Amino acid sequence: MAGKTLYDKIWESRVVVRDGEEDIIYVDRHFLHEVTSPQAFTALKEKGRSVRRKDKTLAIMDHNVSTRNRDWNGAGEISKKQMELFSKNCTEFEVDLLDINHPDQGVVHVVGPEMGLTLPGTVVVCGDSHTSTHGAFGAFALGIGTSEIEHVLATQTIRLKKSKNLLVKITGELSSDVTAKDLALFLILKIGTDGGQGYVIEYSGETIQKMSMEARMTLCNLCIEAGARAGLIAPDQITFDYLAGRDYSPRGDEFNRKVEYWKTLKSDEDAFFDKTIVLDASEVLPMVTWGTNPGQVVPVLSRVPDPDSFLDPEVKTAARRALEYMGLNPGESMQSVKIDKVFIGSCTNARIEDIRRAALFAKGRRVSSNVTAIVVPGSGRVKRQAEQEGLDKILTEAGFEWRLPGCSMCLGMNDDYLLPGERCASTSNRNFEGRQGRGGRTHLVSPESAVVAAILGRFGTIQELQKEIV
Repeated sequence: MAGKTLYDKIWESRVVVRDGEEDIIYVDRHFLHEVTSPQAFTALKEKGRSVRRKDKTLAIMDHNVSTRNRDWNGAGEISKKQMELFSKNCTEFEVDLLDINHPDQGVVHVVGPEMGLTLPGTVVVCGDSHTSTHGAFGAFALGIGTSEIEHVLATQTIRLKKSKNLLVKITGELSSDVTAKDLALFLILKIGTDGGQGYVIEYSGETIQKMSMEARMTLCNLCIEAGARAGLIAPDQITFDYLAGRDYSPRGDEFNRKVEYWKTLKSDEDAFFDKTIVLDASEVLPMVTWGTNPGQVVPVLSRVPDPDSFLDPEVKTAARRALEYMGLNPGESMQSVKIDKVFIGSCTNARIEDIRRAALFAKGRRVSSNVTAIVVPGSGRVKRQAEQEGLDKILTEAGFEWRLPGCSMCLGMNDDYLLPGERCASTSNRNFEGRQGRGGRTHLVSPESAVVAAILGRFGTIQELQKEIV
């Protein structure tokens, strides 16, 4: 009999009821935000139900929050109403809420891990696609819909059909100018935005083992853009060191006992995977998207592809439409593409490591006069840490705006958005049409590449930046 994968082990440890093709799974941690929860709370009220495990539930304001100020009116009337309703619901149902004035408020997928609320071997859910971020800790973490949010609030369980297992093994060394963001985009380029459909991805290999927790979170965050249900990385000493001493992590002897259990959370050597993909990290270059989905991506030093170069008719048609929307031409050098705005932030790239890297390359340089660049820390804690290290001063002296925590320009749902035709180098996770504002043109990049774009006023490389005379 074949061994078990990490995903198999977590699933089997959390099955409450087996029910045909679907199982009822226990949920260890439920995160809420203001956009996807209102209907769920309304349904609870109508049915006279309460929140079953308030101690396993945490609400955080992030999507509608203004990053310019802490004014409830800051992001407009609709945002204000959503946040006020969220606050009212959390008060009524006695759910802990980090509102816009809480010192630890921030993007849910940054706040949860840094507070020690995400632990190996657990099931984590949130009404947000990029809940997969938490899989970096060896947790089965997935985004859920409004009706499922209601079900979890009422029962602390969720009904799910088990996905297949996909192993992505990454070997070799990443170049010094290549990040987890570039690796994630490279994977999506190779397998497509539907390559992970029906699967839970487990990332493994020597490259992964050397990654920081921040980098692992970036990688798992983007597995959704490859179509996967979730992404996982087996916990190791890097994971344990990250969790030690955090607010909600186990303490003392309990922590040591947990670590011994967490060490068992890895796929068996003879585990069966439905599919395996092997990538060589040394082949990955700094990447930038040219189109309107994360799979439409090329190396920064490359050119915009010709739609006629694609064999699949649907891919060819999608490429033509994307180029028309993005205002680009086949064969155009990505290095010649000028930008208007830069956004460094989001649940993909707004952790302290991301801010440090951005500051490293911004130091002593200046943002192009034609570019507006903002840096949005992922949480109050990230913001305070960055300020203690003087990173905010480095960035503001270089011409970047230093903002308050929130989802910001990742999506056009607050007061940070693109105007029609504006082009943005963004460290977020989606470049769909209108994602950052109606008619806005989004190019996904790493924090390093975003800094380069901000300073050069166009896409380029770290090497080009280092040649610039300061």
